[in-house]
Amino acid sequence: MKYTFVSVPALGNSQNTFLNIKAKLTEYAETNAFPIPDFKIGTLDTLVLLSDDLVKYDAVFEQSVNKVADIVRTFTPTAKGHEQLLLVNEKSIDQYIRGFQWNTMKYRTDKSLQETTATLSQEVNAIDAIMKAKLNTYTQNKNALQTLQRKQTGNLSVKNLNGIVKKQHCVLNSEYLTTLIVAVPKSLYKQWNGKYETLTSMVVPRSSIKIAEDDEFGLFTVTLFQRVVDEFSHKAREEKFIVRDFKYDEDALQQQQKELDQVSSVEAEQQAELVRLAKINFGELFGSWVHLKAVRVFVESVLRYGLPPDFTSVTIAVQPKFEKKIDETLLAQYGRLGGVHGQTLKSNQQQQQQQQDEILDHDLQSVNDSSYRPYVQFDLQFDMERA
Repeated sequence: MKYTFVSVPALGNSQNTFLNIKAKLTEYAETNAFPIPDFKIGTLDTLVLLSDDLVKYDAVFEQSVNKVADIVRTFTPTAKGHEQLLLVNEKSIDQYIRGFQWNTMKYRTDKSLQETTATLSQEVNAIDAIMKAKLNTYTQNKNALQTLQRKQTGNLSVKNLNGIVKKQHCVLNSEYLTTLIVAVPKSLYKQWNGKYETLTSMVVPRSSIKIAEDDEFGLFTVTLFQRVVDEFSHKAREEKFIVRDFKYDEDALQQQQKELDQVSSVEAEQQAELVRLAKINFGELFGSWVHLKAVRVFVESVLRYGLPPDFTSVTIAVQPKFEKKIDETLLAQYGRLGGVHGQTLKSNQQQQQQQQDEILDHDLQSVNDSSYRPYVQFDLQFDMERA
């Protein structure tokens, strides 16, 4: 999904200029007006500085839009695509851009361009902060849920043992004795049976019983005196036997399931809230991004074509197979601006010396860019189904 914003000198008749561009491109793309209000301009010095800042803002806005869109894509998989989920003012992206109107309620045109740009940036930064905090909270809870789930689904060296180890497997309520639960790799059964009684003193002979087994480990009991538990655990680790941290509790299984259900419920609620906010804020961010494009078109048009502002701006919905043809058509129609515009600047130097020098300097800097065109052009590209 790619859109190109183009502005060219209107020569006093904006409507005819628009119709001319539309007619030239009608075979290759749909062209719509991109109406931009008359802003307070200030000095050309400030416009040149703002032009450089707008490049940075544009990249930041694009990144913010994609981050929030990624949240929607990640948590709302759909076979039909995300066109109906990623909306701007309850419109599809295509409808919003083709029918763009400047939001004068949010961004008053009696404010300076610097103030308008600052307002746009503040809104984007605020949404970024909100979404980052929400995503972090969700991620922490998701990690906690995955930890609990791993304890239920992992192998016997990590799996929660409640429900596996029964009351009859353990020595309970003894002043001196205790039962340890040990995960032994299946390849080390022989070593375990031959060594567990002699890893330390005070191990009850023939007290080891295999109570469970999976593809990797067997789960064994061993009864010993409480005073040698630490020493036994240390010696067991040296032999690659894993002493599980486990204490029998009749209520533990129910508590474990209750905790899992609770964390799972919170995770689901947080995910739903995250997606809801992402959908809302996507529209806000995308709208801010298009408004910033409008500011860029205005600023560059004034710097390129001079004062008073007299230009026509359009939106071109670009199809990849016609991208080159559109570029060639525009260059054929407006390529003369590169030469004629420069000559016009020089012929008017006596009347508008300072203005022309600043514009010419700005144009010469732009020529060094490989994407430079003799007319103003900016692209907006958004991948609806980005991986």
